[in-house]
Amino acid sequence: MTAPRRVLCLCGSLRRLSSNRAALQAAQQLAPPTLQLVLYDGLGALPLFNPDDERDSLPLPVLDLRRAVGTADALLIACPEYAHGVPGAFKNLLDWLVGSLEFPGKPVLLLNTSARESHHAQAALVEILGTMSAQLLTPQPVSVGLPGAGCSAAQVLASADRCAQLRFALDLLAASSLAPSSPPDALGL
Repeated sequence: MTAPRRVLCLCGSLRRLSSNRAALQAAQQLAPPTLQLVLYDGLGALPLFNPDDERDSLPLPVLDLRRAVGTADALLIACPEYAHGVPGAFKNLLDWLVGSLEFPGKPVLLLNTSARESHHAQAALVEILGTMSAQLLTPQPVSVGLPGAGCSAAQVLASADRCAQLRFALDLLAASSLAPSSPPDALGL
């Protein structure tokens, strides 16, 4: 039997009760056996990006992020919109990946969890990820309209419509031409 494809889930929110995190956690529970969804939880530990810090040894949280991205076959991103843009903490995460060898060509699928289908941050993410040489699996984010802040994974899973939207996203990930991830040793990590 083939090993499941590893999908790293990146939540763009630091909120303790984040709807975006809830959507990713619900997706973990709905994932077929061919996909292994892993939630990255180091967003708040990343230092502020400084290009000067890339020349010497990288901070441990950055090494952990790059290792997680490097061992993933694809990324599933759920990111909120703040003030018509990408939240600073998540942009910081992306900045740490710009100079990495692990990110270019990585398949990426975006989820838009806003009930109002916010589009400013999503459009910015598409632009940023394209500039970073991501392989976007769809030109637009997959919409999974959630009620708002404080939504739990159980609330997401209680809705047949939301589960169908997440299954659609998971089907896109499963159907894409993802190559199985390389073991960490093969990446020199």
